[in-house]
Amino acid sequence: MQSLKEKVVIITGASEGIGAHLAAALRGRGAKLALNARNAEKLAAAAAASDILIPGDITRHEVQSALIEKTAAQWGRIDVLINNAGRGSYYNSSTTRLDEARAVFELNFFTPLALAQAAGPYLRETRGTLVNVSSIAGLISLPWLPVYSASKFALTAITSAQRAELRGDGVHVMGVFPGYVDTDFQRNAAGSPPQRIPGGKTVSITATQCAEAIVRGIERRRNAVVTPRAGWLLILANRLFPGLVEARLGM
Repeated sequence: MQSLKEKVVIITGASEGIGAHLAAALRGRGAKLALNARNAEKLAAAAAASDILIPGDITRHEVQSALIEKTAAQWGRIDVLINNAGRGSYYNSSTTRLDEARAVFELNFFTPLALAQAAGPYLRETRGTLVNVSSIAGLISLPWLPVYSASKFALTAITSAQRAELRGDGVHVMGVFPGYVDTDFQRNAAGSPPQRIPGGKTVSITATQCAEAIVRGIERRRNAVVTPRAGWLLILANRLFPGLVEARLGM
């Protein structure tokens, strides 16, 4: 198990939810943090004095460049990149505006890809870790989150490709697949969730629990983290009985 003490870690979407709890967990392990989020005030509230803060819209090239360059300039290395920032969209596939769909993909897929490319040389030098926070919706298409699911499926696919590509350079690539996490995801997502979502929040976990699972995955250099672990049962059921799972999710 690798120690994260003194490791330089970049986290996007770090002002609240999973990202803020990741920052707290990693800070507690002695990591050096570079944090990004759109809201500068919320980001500052979630940060410590020792953290580097690069607020701004991470889908913008200049913010991406600043995040990588300022981190490397401050500490001379990058050990871990956590692509956590994302956005939800509850509009159905028949009515989603294309500009909305493109915006979802821009943050959930193209931004993690761009940051991985920019941080790649540093991660190769340190034989570090690339973490892409996908979703259970990136393994099982959720009909009430169709464009979000599509973007997370794309992120899951590129994560597998990055793992194969970077393995020879000693870079650890990990996909994260949270299920229901008790955050403000629904409030922050575009559109409105259906009144009844199968599975509901009766099986939700806290953002703290999710963050701890991710950090343990980094420490153990796992390929995938599914949290809560009960999500593996749904994934297995979907592989064995896809028609049944699709019918149940469509209820």
